[in-house]
Amino acid sequence: MLIDVSKMRQKSRIDLVTVGHLAVDTITTPTVAVPRQALGGSPTYVSVAAAKLGAKVSVISKVGGDFPDEYLEWLRANDVGVSGLSKVRDAVSTRFALSYDKSWERKLRLGGRAPPILVTDVPQGFRSRAVHVAPIAGEVSNDVVLRLHRVCKVLSLDPQGFVRSFDRKGNVSLKTWNAGDVLSKVDVFKSTVKEIEAVTGKSVVEDAVREVSGCGVRVVLVTSGLRGSMLFFDEGFYDIPACEPKAVVDPTGAGDVFVGGFLAEYLTCKDAVWCGCVGSAAASFVVEGFGPERFGERDEVYERARQIYGKVSG
Repeated sequence: MLIDVSKMRQKSRIDLVTVGHLAVDTITTPTVAVPRQALGGSPTYVSVAAAKLGAKVSVISKVGGDFPDEYLEWLRANDVGVSGLSKVRDAVSTRFALSYDKSWERKLRLGGRAPPILVTDVPQGFRSRAVHVAPIAGEVSNDVVLRLHRVCKVLSLDPQGFVRSFDRKGNVSLKTWNAGDVLSKVDVFKSTVKEIEAVTGKSVVEDAVREVSGCGVRVVLVTSGLRGSMLFFDEGFYDIPACEPKAVVDPTGAGDVFVGGFLAEYLTCKDAVWCGCVGSAAASFVVEGFGPERFGERDEVYERARQIYGKVSG
């Protein structure tokens, strides 16, 4: 049984829609020794981060019948529209086990996968100012991205789900991705260093960034966790410092929060450096809590962003 997504065809404008699987995560960290379950998936972190900055947000996603109803209520309570969610009763939800060692290196294992998101899951007449495509387990095809390009002014892409490969036990490794015409339609590209290398085949990150930009991408963001991020636009490289969190409890979702903060600000302010600082500031809050339990409010995020804006080098 599918939840009707036609409700997304509404007159009120949506600022940002994130497309990808919501997930059920089981997380272990040096500060959380006993595995704990949490709502996960890029749409969770991207959407709430953007909503905290005032953006009207929604998701296009699929989950299984095992997806907890309380997670949907939590998303609604945090101003995330879920009318674009399909709940497939006889399917399982996407599930990941995440384990961090003392140096915060992560091991990722897939435990279940929801059905793919199809072109037909994008409602007719649907429009959004921005769309962020963020698959986590190969659930989005190139054709879906090309369809989404036609319904927004800003198309953003995180390629992580395109470059992930899973063995029989669900262990994750990286693979190459035939992007086809996808990158030529993308305005904002966000990835980790390893992911952009997998996309381009370039081992030097600056070369990889230039190759992505050469496809027509306006803004390229490469995140490096607590080491900060690289921003490329208008033929210039900029190093965005990481904001100092009060504590590191769980880094899950930090990259997604970064791009959620960036995009929410980018829709109103075209100073990409400032937007990068807002993304960095937003990410610094989520690592202070477990899973998606800690997000900075707008004034808090802006205050931390101002602290690093003058420290950007480029």
